[in-house]
Amino acid sequence: MTITQLEYIVAVDTYRSFVTAAEKCFVTQPTLSMQIQKLEDTLGVKLFDRTKQPVIPTEIGIEVISQARVLLAESEKIKEIISDRQKELSGELKVGIIPTIAPYILPKIITSFIEKYPQVKLVVWEQTTEQIIQQLKMGMIDCGILSTPLHEASLTEIPVFYENFVAYVSRDSNLFKKKSIQPDDIDVEEIWVLNEGHCMREQVLNICQRRKSTRGFQHFEYNTGSVETLKRMVDQNNGATILPELALADLTEKQLDRVRYFKSPEPAREVSIVIPRNFLKRRMIEALKNEILDFIPKRLKTKKKKEIMDI
Repeated sequence: MTITQLEYIVAVDTYRSFVTAAEKCFVTQPTLSMQIQKLEDTLGVKLFDRTKQPVIPTEIGIEVISQARVLLAESEKIKEIISDRQKELSGELKVGIIPTIAPYILPKIITSFIEKYPQVKLVVWEQTTEQIIQQLKMGMIDCGILSTPLHEASLTEIPVFYENFVAYVSRDSNLFKKKSIQPDDIDVEEIWVLNEGHCMREQVLNICQRRKSTRGFQHFEYNTGSVETLKRMVDQNNGATILPELALADLTEKQLDRVRYFKSPEPAREVSIVIPRNFLKRRMIEALKNEILDFIPKRLKTKKKKEIMDI
């Protein structure tokens, strides 16, 4: 049994294809298949059901591959020990981040991070919460920047900041007449929200559910994954929407006049760096966290007087 063979079975499990796994491992498909066959012969079991398309692990294969992921993670820690002895951070950090956070953080921190750590290659994927969770579990990325709590036992959450939600309203909305608002002021029939699959949708629904009475959600049929689109819908089609506070940074003076803050306790979301339990690259992840904290306003670093919305 070799580290390479373990890498091959994990790759096949990840991509559910011998061809794709071989491409990702930079070997030919016959070479990968031969090594996996050798491992199966050594163990005396079949790890994959090759009659299925896409290929799936056998019952015993699931257990073996799960342990293989643990062993590979432990082997990587040897490299990390060496890296930690070096003064300069180096290597690749693969990060997943949800679309409702990415545009308000990444442009602000990437340049500074790269300047401070020129030997680190930052690879970022913008994906939904569910996609990032799956990739963390499969070891495809090193960490995720997500709204929490996730209630995932196999993942560890490191809270970084607590971002308030605010209302963005049209001049025709009754909310525009108020200096500050509370959930019961919201007319749920005029609210624009994100489509299914975005955790911020669920958080906004939770805010709306705090009303004393709830009617139909007519506009929830509109499908968009962009916070920026929600703002434009309000600008051009009236109504209102709920935005994360960091989305206000690029608003014009005219647009800022449409923002209404909630009365205390303000609805907010917890934003965390999420990692697998046996995570690697501790120094790089800590450096990323510190870079975010340097950018985040002081008021977002505490959850006092805030009500954290679940997802």
